[in-house]
Amino acid sequence: MATEKNFSETKEGILKRIKDEDVKFIEMQFSDILGTVKSVSIPTTRTENVIDDGVFLDGSSILGYATIEESDMRANPILDTFQVYPWTENGIKTARFMCTISDHNGNRFKGDPRFMLEKLVDKTKDMGYDFNVGPEFEFFLFPMENGVPVPVPSDAGGYFDLMPFDKGELARKEIMMAFDSLHYDMEASHHEVAPGQVEVDLRYQDALTMADRMLTLKYGIKCIAMKYGLFASFMPKPVYGCNGSGMHVHQSLSNSNENAFHDPDGKWGLSDMAMYYMGGLMAHARENCAVLASYVNSYKRLVPGFEAPCYISWANMNRSALIRVPAGRGMRTRVELRNPDPAGNPYLQFGVMLACGLDGIRNKTMPPEPVEKDIYHMSKEERNKYKISDLPMNLGEAVEIMSQSKLMKEAMGEHIFNHYLHIKRLEWDDYRKYVTNWELDRYLRVL
Repeated sequence: MATEKNFSETKEGILKRIKDEDVKFIEMQFSDILGTVKSVSIPTTRTENVIDDGVFLDGSSILGYATIEESDMRANPILDTFQVYPWTENGIKTARFMCTISDHNGNRFKGDPRFMLEKLVDKTKDMGYDFNVGPEFEFFLFPMENGVPVPVPSDAGGYFDLMPFDKGELARKEIMMAFDSLHYDMEASHHEVAPGQVEVDLRYQDALTMADRMLTLKYGIKCIAMKYGLFASFMPKPVYGCNGSGMHVHQSLSNSNENAFHDPDGKWGLSDMAMYYMGGLMAHARENCAVLASYVNSYKRLVPGFEAPCYISWANMNRSALIRVPAGRGMRTRVELRNPDPAGNPYLQFGVMLACGLDGIRNKTMPPEPVEKDIYHMSKEERNKYKISDLPMNLGEAVEIMSQSKLMKEAMGEHIFNHYLHIKRLEWDDYRKYVTNWELDRYLRVL
């Protein structure tokens, strides 16, 4: 967070901008435990009061927050997150604040996912570094019928295809222009491998800024897609037989003088800190998977043959590995974690990644040698030879592994950790009891 604010980030500057740009409403935004964007809309006539006092929330109505007995909470605006949306709904200009959540005593609420990430980021700053992340954000665009999305791809394109008159292409370019106008440093966008699939890439930022941006990005993508009669879905695996949507996260520790992951004399140009960080990510990959791949559907993406990792290894070039070290050294040195998906909560996702990396640094956890072979086609004996273990195969397995993790409990805090496990166990139990069309098609007439 900036220590010195520009005039536009002060109360007076915000009030002036609201008047100059004729903003009518402000969304007071935060997230529930799963990353769903939550908001309280206020007319801009109340802006000054809200800046001073926040807005009241019933925390018992927000997933993973609190019980009825401890429900009185406040959303407090973070002034330097004020942004005016470049899109309008019914011609009404709207802005947003990201918010912190406090309890009825004015203390920071321990169940606020943003607070979890803040505390871990502060630990990194105490080491003299910023935690930077750069996500590759994938999603599908589906046509709509009578206001309902139809799970059929909106185009027949493939990787890097250009279709000049396609609605998805127009929506993608408007998305890039909209968020570029918000100074989100949109680096690139392109058609992804699967039909109807899009990727947008953001230049790296500190993790808190990026997590805030991810919430607004998801909301804005949906708003802009709807202008073209399309529905944007961040579901990890919405189409059988096609690649799913991932969110590869490039990450590094750096400051204005150095990238802590770079060492020109180190093997592969990587510092010991980079190696230990990767070692931590790999050592705890099974424990954090329920957060990085947080839905039942996430594990239908993490299967062999669709460019998604399902084995724990690292490499420089091999794209079947869980962690890849992309080309580029100096300040561009980073590691890329490939199992997160865009459906999860970015505050929790970035937080558990950082916690695992810092644990690796603290314990000097060295990863095994990189594996540059196609792991998908290895036998189990070959994987054992290279010390390659598996990611969890489903959400139920991932949740139970996470429940035994001291590191995840410490990183997330007891409130978030316990509420998250409870919610995810309910989801898994519900799924286990559900009879799918696949089962009916497969068994009904033959058993």
